[in-house]
Amino acid sequence: MSDISLLIRKIIFDKFNNPDTRFTNDEVFAVMQNDGSVEKATTIDDVESNFTELCNAGIMRNIAQNFTTQWFKIFEPLEALKCNSCQAEIYVNKSEEHNCPSCKAAI
Repeated sequence: MSDISLLIRKIIFDKFNNPDTRFTNDEVFAVMQNDGSVEKATTIDDVESNFTELCNAGIMRNIAQNFTTQWFKIFEPLEALKCNSCQAEIYVNKSEEHNCPSCKAAI
């Protein structure tokens, strides 16, 4: 799992962690740009595969699309867990495996 995918999970947890809330890739990307998490030269197209990765993992689903803007909803709320091995905070839903993306330890 890439650092960008982990960052997207954190943004979803902080701002859109409700299955009834819809959000766009543009909104998430704006948060990443505003907090300096991505380089200024990074475009929305550069992180498109990270959104696809999270859809494939069962975190969220694409509910609509208009050119490069995609609307999403999460399947279930994410929860914040702390890895006992490396102390990293991760954001996962209840149905996925609870393994730390940093050190691969079971949570």
